[in-house]
Amino acid sequence: MARYKIAAMRAGFEALYFSGAHMWLRPFSGGCGGILMLHHVRPPRLERFQPNRLLEVTPAFFEDVIRRIRRSNIEIVSMDEVHRRLTTGDAKRRFVAITFDDGYRDNRTWAYPILKKYNVPFTLYVPTSFPDRIGELWWIALEHVIAKSDRIGLAIDGQDRWFDCSTISAKYATFDYLYRWLRELPSEQQLRAAVRDLASRYGVVIEALCEDLCMTWEEIAEIADDPLVTIGAHTVNHFILHKASEKLARAEMQMGRAVIEAALGVRAEHFAYPVGDRSAAGPREFAIARELGYKTAVTTRPGMLFAEHRECLTALPRLSLNGEYQRMRYARVLLSGAATGVWNRFRRVDAA
Repeated sequence: MARYKIAAMRAGFEALYFSGAHMWLRPFSGGCGGILMLHHVRPPRLERFQPNRLLEVTPAFFEDVIRRIRRSNIEIVSMDEVHRRLTTGDAKRRFVAITFDDGYRDNRTWAYPILKKYNVPFTLYVPTSFPDRIGELWWIALEHVIAKSDRIGLAIDGQDRWFDCSTISAKYATFDYLYRWLRELPSEQQLRAAVRDLASRYGVVIEALCEDLCMTWEEIAEIADDPLVTIGAHTVNHFILHKASEKLARAEMQMGRAVIEAALGVRAEHFAYPVGDRSAAGPREFAIARELGYKTAVTTRPGMLFAEHRECLTALPRLSLNGEYQRMRYARVLLSGAATGVWNRFRRVDAA
């Protein structure tokens, strides 16, 4: 995310908090609950260049958020319970569900002990190519290429382009430009090919990233035995489904579930769309998830849950616990629904 956008978001959080607007907006914007989205929970890294820092929070901040939720008399529930409450209209007490995308090893090392300590249920959405060690964490590969280089080049629209990476600010500018360009490519195959080419030419072993960062099936199985843990599907290859044909999108969503059942002996009833924003998942994907029988499917579109979401259970919004905003007052604003209410112009459901 561009630095100016992060600064603007921080200013918005500060304004909502110090004006008290998050408190008086809560009855209108707070809904019946929310779904927290996380990726990494681990100690802070020391590197100055961390373009993917939005995907990671520290264990101390994560534990503070859990304690804050409990003090706020908000129930922390499983995704099965989210489904039950939305379908039955049981909204007597506000609730939060905790979800993790991608199956990173730090979820087991750092987050799981905290969740166990407070007896908190959570859902882990697993793209099966990651524990199979054939997945491509292309956004992390891009970070590594830029981090280790002073200058990189690649072909864009048939022309050779070169990018300065000699300073931290130049590295961020290059990452923001290339990430946006990659996301706008018409197919996932083109995106992956471009990153593979960059990684190969600049000495980044993409396969090693899965090995270093993601849990094995054995590690997932260890925590999956805990009744607190729900295993959800997250496709096979972590493809941006909107870029795929309907046949491929359906296969990714169906086979991810099948591989989980074969590996762990549990059926995934809940699904998370990779990337999950408006450009990655829309009405076609929501319909496929519904046809495949998933109880719920979550996006990365920001928002709280309202009673109206019972009509679109495969297009649920989430609240990103974002590494760029690790202050408790920001978490309080987020859980109030004020920030997402303003973002969504107080529209409750966004499933189009």
